[in-house]
Amino acid sequence: MSALFSSMKGEEEMEIYTQLGQQALFGILAHMFFIGITFYALQAFRLDQIFKKGKTFQIQIIYILFSIAIGSTVANFFISFSGWSQQLPYLF
Repeated sequence: MSALFSSMKGEEEMEIYTQLGQQALFGILAHMFFIGITFYALQAFRLDQIFKKGKTFQIQIIYILFSIAIGSTVANFFISFSGWSQQLPYLF
């Protein structure tokens, strides 16, 4: 009987690890997707008018940093929203 219990414990552990891996993959993909979308969307702004002439490298850094900040915020929202929607069945 104890052998059956120990094998069940191993299967449950593997299921937890699989879920953790899936969540990690979803988080990475969500962040990369939304950072990319944000970078694309920020290209519509003309930040070069705000900066001094010849500061192309600094403008590119600002685009990248804004993309990471905004994209990560949006990705965190969608990840949280996804987690909350998975928890809704426990309400009923």
